[in-house]
Amino acid sequence: MALPQIALPAGYRWRTLTPDDQRLVTELDTWAFPTGHSHDDLDAAPSPLTWERAVGIEADGSDGLVAMHASYPFAQFPVPGAELPTAGLTWVGVHPQHRRRGLLTSMIDLHLARSVERGEPLSALFAAEAAIYGRFGYGHAADDLRLDVPRGAALRDVPGAERHTVRVEVASRERHGALVDRLHRAAGAAPAGVPGLNRPGWVTRETEELQAVLWDDAPVHRGGRESRRIIVVELDGEPRGYVTFRRNLSWEPTGPRGQVSAGEVVALDAAAARALWGALLDLDLTNEVSPFILPVDDVVTQLLVNLRAAAPRTPDNLWVRVVDVPAALAGRQYAADVDVTLAVTDTRLPANAGVYRLRAEAFGPATVERVDPEVQAPELSLDVRELGAAYLGGKSLATLAAVGLVTVHPGRGQGALARASAAFGWPVAPGASWVF
Repeated sequence: MALPQIALPAGYRWRTLTPDDQRLVTELDTWAFPTGHSHDDLDAAPSPLTWERAVGIEADGSDGLVAMHASYPFAQFPVPGAELPTAGLTWVGVHPQHRRRGLLTSMIDLHLARSVERGEPLSALFAAEAAIYGRFGYGHAADDLRLDVPRGAALRDVPGAERHTVRVEVASRERHGALVDRLHRAAGAAPAGVPGLNRPGWVTRETEELQAVLWDDAPVHRGGRESRRIIVVELDGEPRGYVTFRRNLSWEPTGPRGQVSAGEVVALDAAAARALWGALLDLDLTNEVSPFILPVDDVVTQLLVNLRAAAPRTPDNLWVRVVDVPAALAGRQYAADVDVTLAVTDTRLPANAGVYRLRAEAFGPATVERVDPEVQAPELSLDVRELGAAYLGGKSLATLAAVGLVTVHPGRGQGALARASAAFGWPVAPGASWVF
């Protein structure tokens, strides 16, 4: 497919990328994101890229690539109560010599144009720098939870946890790949076993390339730690939860000190989670367990008797960009009845700008229609950035209005803000369990 006609500054040109360009991609990536690993070691690991969605930029007088971006095809990206096709923007980088010249702006415009062509109503990303993407219409839509849990931390009892058995093994795709994929999907569809409430943003690794990267265990990924291990908890022989982890160990004058660096901690219900955390916090020769990413409402926040001792932090997780306003608004469910008229601005995708009437019953289908503002005046006005921030249900429209980012129009708008805030919210916190 030919690239959309998006202009670049003089002296630059687009280049579609293929697997043959792997070394060029690695060289640019190590300029954009410094690392101590060699190019050969990095190239020996599998690439996560979907190559037909990767585009580079070349420059007159420069060898190789000076910038690139790519995206992942998330056909089943979870949104409140549903799934929508979403472009997972990734591998965005510019060589230091070519920054501040408008290359990022051109790449974002190309990415959005291709998302429109593919019929993807949303784009999502993890931001290396939080200040960058808001100006392109991405809203800070989710946070995650980081913890450093002391070994042996007290956990509340959960009935049925003691019935689970525990397996601790070296992790491998052959033995654990299908199990991990199935449990991860199930945990996103019904977090902690609560039916009818999915976890928005709980994206799965839908491509073979992403699965290969997940299970690659080359030393370049270990950071000096051991090979990847896995704990699986089962009930009557049926897997109900898992955690992947690596340990390191140092011998101090006071005795051994080790850290458990955990990957995804996934359980299908509270009893399985209690059994899983109980096993994870009881590994010998360790003093701390540090999961990489957890949802901000993960069950461990209620299981830990002393959450404060785990030093909880909540950095930003997903950023969401609405690419097609009516399709995105109609494609999710709402947590309360809603009938609201929204005026949306969008400088990068002007076709999105307009006034929309959104109607939905709680946890039912939604309808969206563009209306004439002269006939039906908007009750609330907001930029597409704030719409993206509120879209997954983790950020409140009322909070955004309190700082002037959502405008409430006189008259019925005051009540509309309360109703819309309740409707756009979601009972389960959004968030992805891995960085893409």
